[in-house]
Amino acid sequence: MKAISTKKKAEPQRPQGTQRRIKLGPRLLRAFEFAAKKHAGQTRKASTIPYIAHLMGVASLVLEAGGDEDLAIAALLHDVVEDCGGAPMLKEVRRRFGERVAKVVDGCTDADTYPKPPWRERKESYLRHLAAADADTRLVSAADKLNNVRSILSDYRQVGEFVWARFKGGREGTLWYYRSLRDEFLRDVPNRVTRDLELAVKELESLAAQRSLPAIEA
Repeated sequence: MKAISTKKKAEPQRPQGTQRRIKLGPRLLRAFEFAAKKHAGQTRKASTIPYIAHLMGVASLVLEAGGDEDLAIAALLHDVVEDCGGAPMLKEVRRRFGERVAKVVDGCTDADTYPKPPWRERKESYLRHLAAADADTRLVSAADKLNNVRSILSDYRQVGEFVWARFKGGREGTLWYYRSLRDEFLRDVPNRVTRDLELAVKELESLAAQRSLPAIEA
């Protein structure tokens, strides 16, 4: 007769983002309304897609990765300083939604003055800033970049090389920036957002390489 084992079977791990119940309340709705109002009339680059779609996408990624209400609010507001008023807007965010949200929004902003500094200078400065940023900021920033890369990929498949004309960095500058972001985020222990960002950047690199291959004459 076999001895009965008393050792418990290991429970299957739950997907990241389901370890605890995330409480969402009226603050999130107020943040959505605030973002929708401030970004009203804005669209995604060279499209008719309302800009709020991007903000909703980033907030969704943050929540799916286990972010709490503050981080979902920061995701909805992550571009409001850069695109809707600069430094004074950050004070309004802090007053309405608190210090933690304002800190993340500030950490996701690469320019709060007008005119903005030159593109390459801004991006290099943001990468240096990101290297010292806290985990909250890095999660929201990674979700933002993942949503952006996915949009670029979708548009690239549709319009080809014309997609690069939408970006101040052009083809090579844009690829450099997202490669650099991927490498920076991968310094951390991977999470679902940074893993997906790595895959998305890899796909973008592969597609760009295919499109740049010279045509083979028959």
